Amino acid sequence: MFKEIKKSVILFSGLTLICALVYPLAIYAIGNSVFADQAKGSLVHEEENPVASTLIAQNFTQPYYFHPRPSAAGEDGYDGTSSSGSNLGYTSQKLHDAVKERVEAYRTENSLSTSQKVPMDAVTTSGSGLDPHISIANATIQAKRVAEVRGIEENKVIDVIRKSTQQPYFGIIGKEKINVVNLNLTLDREFGKVKI
Repeated sequence: MFKEIKKSVILFSGLTLICALVYPLAIYAIGNSVFADQAKGSLVHEEENPVASTLIAQNFTQPYYFHPRPSAAGEDGYDGTSSSGSNLGYTSQKLHDAVKERVEAYRTENSLSTSQKVPMDAVTTSGSGLDPHISIANATIQAKRVAEVRGIEENKVIDVIRKSTQQPYFGIIGKEKINVVNLNLTLDREFGKVKI
């Protein structure tokens, strides 16, 4: 019996050492050497101060920036500690009213007529409430507003959208999309920050 207990203790100790120490340290070392930026949260720095992460949507509301998807994360949205969707179903009157209000606001903000379609991602929240991406259609509609407020030609903003477009994974998984944080940072780099 002691022989079996000794084997069990040795096996338990060995597996604990491998699973609780060796494996996590190996993954940490690989992550910080091969994927250093991602392992540190894909932070964006401005004058050595972290100002954003490309993994989490930021609440850009200024007219000279592209706006992200609406967020249901936290009371005011975009709260990284409260990641969640609205959990409202398709038949929910509250969801219907919220989307209708967002459609009207989006049309007003981007000078659209009532007959022009509004992209779905412009008026619905993502499952996490923190999705940093928008569709090409959403960005293209917002380009006119951004160009007018910044005082630049719309085709220059469209070029920035094209350069910032992320292709589907392996060319087949997902759709083309644009990271709003990267897009707005590219605008500031290429055309300067808007001073108010």
